[in-house]
Amino acid sequence: MHERSNVRLTMVQLPGLNTPSSRGCVRRFAAGPRPVAPVFQPEVAARAVVWAAEHRRRELFVGLNTAAVILGSRIAPWAADRYLARTNIEAQQDPQTLIDPDRPDYLYHPLPGDRGAHGPYDRQAKSRSPALVAATHRGALAAGAGLLTTAAVGAATLTRRSAR
Repeated sequence: MHERSNVRLTMVQLPGLNTPSSRGCVRRFAAGPRPVAPVFQPEVAARAVVWAAEHRRRELFVGLNTAAVILGSRIAPWAADRYLARTNIEAQQDPQTLIDPDRPDYLYHPLPGDRGAHGPYDRQAKSRSPALVAATHRGALAAGAGLLTTAAVGAATLTRRSAR
């Protein structure tokens, strides 16, 4: 801002994503790691990042749960901390997937090969985020809400007049 640069920053707040990263991370628990539900496909995050790069927005939420947790932590950080401490250790573990303690991980160097973009949760992962659609179409939603309000007020006025 000081230098009147055209550089803009946007914080894209992401939900749990179905990427292969959970299968190469360092093992800390017997159960396998997993993204916190609801899980979204990586393409949802990609659409959000592209949109953020093309629009001026300070922050963009992808997923309603993500927005709720972040906004909740702004209002009552102690409550969000307690809730996440109570629920998210288990929420990030997949008891159906046990990890071989000797499997390679990517802590100090990348794993060989191309693991693709999708992880093992394709059946659960959502390919759309209504919260992202709402966030990227605020103007249209506000205009629609304004039209609905105007129509409702008009209908109420007509009903009141005809009742007299």
